[in-house]
Amino acid sequence: MNEIINLIKSHKSIRKFKDKKVEEEKLKLVIEAAQCASTSSFVQAYTIIRVKDMETRREIAKLSGDQPYIEQSPLFLVFCADLNRLNLACRMNDTQMKEGFTESFILATVDTAIAAQNSMIAAESMGLGGVYIGGIRNDPYRVCELLNIPKNVYPVFGMCLGYPNQDPDTKPRLPLDVVYKEDKYSINEDESRIIEYDRLASEYYIKRTKGKRNDTWSKQMADKMEQELRPHMRDFLKDKGFDMR
Repeated sequence: MNEIINLIKSHKSIRKFKDKKVEEEKLKLVIEAAQCASTSSFVQAYTIIRVKDMETRREIAKLSGDQPYIEQSPLFLVFCADLNRLNLACRMNDTQMKEGFTESFILATVDTAIAAQNSMIAAESMGLGGVYIGGIRNDPYRVCELLNIPKNVYPVFGMCLGYPNQDPDTKPRLPLDVVYKEDKYSINEDESRIIEYDRLASEYYIKRTKGKRNDTWSKQMADKMEQELRPHMRDFLKDKGFDMR
């Protein structure tokens, strides 16, 4: 193990922050780290919006399911998948962008996620902590209004960053043999491995909540996946130019 791997393996979501500003130089390094991420065909199909206006953050916090740390964190960033800039590049070269292709949507979304993870790792390397906010997709239309997000761009997730004011245990991850396969996809023995993992997850929640919560991973996932997950997203993405042809 080396310093970087130790840092990655120690990741934990931070939702409580010290009342201390993040230095602008550190923010710059976080954004520059995002820009160093791998990007499909050099398209760099993302934009990062720093939300400073507290009224805007307050509304986004409510839209995201009443997540107060969106307001309380020293930094709140919104990571957007962005094909609008590519459209501009086409116009600059007297051509027209073909809109609405599923591959373009995947390309921009993957680029955004890789850039964001670079940002998180860079932030943690400088003593910061943070948490991703997928809840901004609860009402993406309103988030787009608040942040003036145009067609061919959509908010993928937010990110709170700041100096941690808590030190939770690291959540246990699925067994390596469940997520890593060789030569062919297989679920052989996965159920027994997940049963053991459920036991570890339950112990984690009991310890973290002092007995108030006794969850397993498989039960959480079963509860989540029996629901309709943000069914508005398909129409929203179509309206934003991601037509999935």
